[in-house]
Amino acid sequence: MIDPKTGLPPRFLRTPDAARFLGISIRTLEKHRTYGTGPTYRKIGGRVVYAVEDLQAWTAIGARKSTSDVDVGRVYPARPLTAAERGAR
Repeated sequence: MIDPKTGLPPRFLRTPDAARFLGISIRTLEKHRTYGTGPTYRKIGGRVVYAVEDLQAWTAIGARKSTSDVDVGRVYPARPLTAAERGAR
């Protein structure tokens, strides 16, 4: 994914590109931002941008080798978290 103008890979992605990078819908990524369950983002002026490294780190939270893995993180769905889920983070 090289930027044709600069010839460099992007360091920051706007919401549509970040959603495509993650394989989720734009609306789902917006909901994650609203509920605080998504990847870290930045506001630059009025723009929301995501660092590629932050997107990769967020997906790594849910990495597993087996369905029986117990000490792994969880990527929560795009909804308000319960008190127990907020305490588990």
